[in-house]
Amino acid sequence: MNNDLINYTLHLADNSLILGQRNSEWCGHGPILEQDIAITNISLDLIGQARNFYQYAASLKADGSTEDSLAYLKTEREYKNCLLVEQPNGDWAQTILRQFLFSNYQYLLYQQLQSHKDDQLAAIAEKSLKEVTYHLRWSSEWVIRLGDGTEESHNRMLKAIDELWRYTGELFMPADYEKESGIELTVIKDGWNKKVNIVFDDATLIPPSGGGGAFMQSGGKQGKHTEHLGYILTELQYMQRAYPGCEW
Repeated sequence: MNNDLINYTLHLADNSLILGQRNSEWCGHGPILEQDIAITNISLDLIGQARNFYQYAASLKADGSTEDSLAYLKTEREYKNCLLVEQPNGDWAQTILRQFLFSNYQYLLYQQLQSHKDDQLAAIAEKSLKEVTYHLRWSSEWVIRLGDGTEESHNRMLKAIDELWRYTGELFMPADYEKESGIELTVIKDGWNKKVNIVFDDATLIPPSGGGGAFMQSGGKQGKHTEHLGYILTELQYMQRAYPGCEW
């Protein structure tokens, strides 16, 4: 049993599940109907990706784990998602920026993952890349619309950058289980910064410290999370905790 492969697969699954859960909080609360549907569909895409990764991780563990147990019955310290995806929705600007920052990373990651030596991870990445391509395009357009919009929308984007930028550095800090993945995070970081600069330039926004130098929070990949994850899990896991083994 390859523990690094299992942990890496769970890391990918946790990222998608937690961001999907976060985005789902907008269902019925979006600013307009079209975007309410869009963010809800993105949530479903992410949860679908998480299911594929959890199913594969369960098969690798071969200890009776299932996709549901890996999603609903882990403790907070067992989740390996990046801190960025667990941050609160805030307003629409903060939600949009969080999606853009992560989709930009996920798009580049899945491009590399398509050529992974593990055929199953490569297949999941290839299948998911079409969805992530849309997520990146959609969120990029909204960053530009808000950043280069009214004074109010511009200021809200600036506030969102202040709130979220500190969590972006962790995306490129490899955990032990990532080091043998074959994924070149330095290459992803270069592409990520290039895309951020292009979109921010169109949005009349400037990354903090020109894109580097700002203090970065980390620890999520090792199971050390912000207080926000606990609240997410309280809601996410309630039914399975209250009624163990329940089925629809």
